Amino acid sequence: MRAVLALARHEARLLGCLAVWAFRRGRPSGGGQVFGYARGQGPMMAGLAFVCLVETLTMSVLLRHWPTVHAVMLFLDAYTVVFVIALYASQVVRPHLLTAEAVRIRHSVHLDLRVPPAAIAAVRHEVRTTHPRTDGELDVPVGSRTSVTIELATPVTHVTLFGRRREVRVVRFHVEEAERMVRSLSTLARSAT
Repeated sequence: MRAVLALARHEARLLGCLAVWAFRRGRPSGGGQVFGYARGQGPMMAGLAFVCLVETLTMSVLLRHWPTVHAVMLFLDAYTVVFVIALYASQVVRPHLLTAEAVRIRHSVHLDLRVPPAAIAAVRHEVRTTHPRTDGELDVPVGSRTSVTIELATPVTHVTLFGRRREVRVVRFHVEEAERMVRSLSTLARSAT
């Protein structure tokens, strides 16, 4: 039951991000410096939404003689198109955020990791395209790529979509302006010690 509630909450948050993106394309609330990661995802998500739309039209033609099945498939296909657009919208309206209290490393509505500046031991610009699973490390790639690595002096707790907790000491994530992010993080970490 907890998994169903977690998925329902996830879907609601995605649709909420779609509404924010559609009606208020402003700066995210909360202040601080904003660092996006969704710019390169737009064309791919638009292509995926187009393919889903073509599939919706194709299934409508193929199932036109079975009205009940047609209605169910039409609903599911239309929701898939909305889901893909909402996924992109959530990446746009939930960028990484750097404030005096924490750096928030986010990815859509799936992840929102808060790292206090005092916990940061080192930060560097490091482009990686392979991410083997390792205990104590959290990789947040976009398009199979990360560009910033943060090593932590004290571990932070990462909570997954379904509520599982694990301690991480190294966080890798992608950001469009990696050099600016590294400079800002380094400055913030130095001022926190």
